Amino acid sequence: MIKRALISVSDKRGLIDFAKELVQLGVEIISTGGTAKILREANINVIDVSEYTGFPEIMDGRVKTLHPLIHGGILARRDNKNDIDSMEKLGIKPIDIVVVNLYPFESVTKKHLLQPSALSLQQFLEEAIENIDIGGPTLLRAAAKNYKDVIVIVDPDDYPSIIEDLKKGEVSIEKRFELAKKVFSHTARYDALIADYFDKIRSSAFNTQPSGFREDWILLLRMVQTLRYGENPHQKAALYALNETPSLIDAEVLQGKEMSFNNYLDTHSAVLLASEFEEPVCVIVKHNNPCGVAIAENLLDAYKRAFECDPVSAFGGIIAFNRVVDKTTAEEIVQTFYEVIIAPEFDEESLKIFSKKKNLRLLKFPALSDKIKPSGFDLKRIIGGFIVQQWDTLEDEFAQAKIVTKRKPTEDEWRALKFAWKVCKHVKSNAIVYAREDRTVGLGIGQTSRVFSAKIGAMHALSSLKGTVVASDGFFPFRDNIDVLAQNGVTAIIQPGGSVRDQEVIDAADQYGMAMVFTGIRHFRH
Repeated sequence: MIKRALISVSDKRGLIDFAKELVQLGVEIISTGGTAKILREANINVIDVSEYTGFPEIMDGRVKTLHPLIHGGILARRDNKNDIDSMEKLGIKPIDIVVVNLYPFESVTKKHLLQPSALSLQQFLEEAIENIDIGGPTLLRAAAKNYKDVIVIVDPDDYPSIIEDLKKGEVSIEKRFELAKKVFSHTARYDALIADYFDKIRSSAFNTQPSGFREDWILLLRMVQTLRYGENPHQKAALYALNETPSLIDAEVLQGKEMSFNNYLDTHSAVLLASEFEEPVCVIVKHNNPCGVAIAENLLDAYKRAFECDPVSAFGGIIAFNRVVDKTTAEEIVQTFYEVIIAPEFDEESLKIFSKKKNLRLLKFPALSDKIKPSGFDLKRIIGGFIVQQWDTLEDEFAQAKIVTKRKPTEDEWRALKFAWKVCKHVKSNAIVYAREDRTVGLGIGQTSRVFSAKIGAMHALSSLKGTVVASDGFFPFRDNIDVLAQNGVTAIIQPGGSVRDQEVIDAADQYGMAMVFTGIRHFRH
């Protein structure tokens, strides 16, 4: 028999209708502060916790539900004689339903991280601390621990089904167990959010060194949705969000079919590469690798140049822009089939044009207007765990660069080398990028031998390679790579250096009159 419910919620969705249904079922409601006020305003009878316990809420509401009359009523096992005797002796009444959701710690701290204001970091921290719920998690955990006797609700979306079950006579033990499981997941994530926020601001708040890798790390994964399938139709898949900004998951889907597993992978790659450039850029990605990248004074020209690099591979690909997509660019794009287009914004005319392609996914991602600095760490899943690394981001890619050949790069070659190097960073190893100063010309991707990548990149080129430059993500182990590049008309090379045969490679470049730059930085991408 359900006689008594305790309700104390931050999320007021569905609260009044749910409480009215409980009252109609003869359930007495105990409540706190703001929740009690809203219920009274809706003409719902409610007993204040302070009235129920005979002890006032104190310290600006910091202490209100931590009382034996509350927790005894929740934790008492109805089939345990000692518990029942204690209740009768101490005047404790059973509480049969606990409805609690927690202070909005996540939204408050996310606002701080997304929207810096005049408030100091210490003021941010104080506001965050005041949104750490103490009584709420305690109530939830107590009720979940005693799920056989207490119905515990943390999610307002569960209200309708609970009312339906109560009207039928009982909430099954299986459902009570599921509700309890949801509670423990919820409170565990809540505590992890707090630890994560403290970790993020620790170095700034107390002028200490960043904490780096954590000894214990709870990943704050929240399922956003299930996906149609994974990389292949027989694999089930889902999308999970971390508590990080910027987040590709927050991109606004303006039109098109639901994003797939592969769409997210490819779009992620396209976004990171597009973010490397300040100039208007077009990045076309296929199967998690760029197949065309170009910069220009406007998006239309950037798109045309990127598309011309490899029109065959571009078909069915992903496009990323770092500027507002306009009508003329849209008119050119719709002549070819693409899966996804992502940009900071789309103007009204372009949206009208794209709307004719109903399945084309358009994603609005304002973060693309600036260089994206991913937060957290880059994780790779392995059997039994993760390998974790920092993101491959550097403030100055060319701080250690040095010219190692007799001939220096011309100004035009320098611009092309820097362009190629930015692209090369996002191509799977072994990576060879043939480029001019504003576009890729040929891409050698993911081969087990660097000389194979050099040859394949040349094979893919649809225009002359004479006068192009090449970027290599790793050093050249033998001079045979230089011989291949020279035969293809390459005039300048940028690479990390660091091979035991560096001098042999340099001598080969000098023999062909090439310019060569060592960056001192490697960009493997497996």
